[in-house]
Amino acid sequence: MAERTVAVASRVGLHARPAMLFTQAVAASGLPVTIARRGGAPVDASSILFVMSLGVPHGEEVVLHADGPHADRVLDELVALLSTDLDAPEAGAEDAGAPAAGASS
Repeated sequence: MAERTVAVASRVGLHARPAMLFTQAVAASGLPVTIARRGGAPVDASSILFVMSLGVPHGEEVVLHADGPHADRVLDELVALLSTDLDAPEAGAEDAGAPAAGASS
């Protein structure tokens, strides 16, 4: 099982638009991915309700886990996504990387 830790860069944390873009990327990856606050219980990262219920603020680190083929690549793409301020006016869908996580190799 692959693991990554990343600080959430979005100004409002992992809420609304950032959570939507993140969960869409997770779902597109086709892999089981979990997300957790440090020391907290992991939740299904493809569920916008679970992700938003974590209440992760800007700058807080989260831990991602994925299992399956290409788990390292998928987590690297998700880390890049969460490391971007997805609330910035210039953060469009192509900048957010949502389709990239589901790209086939």
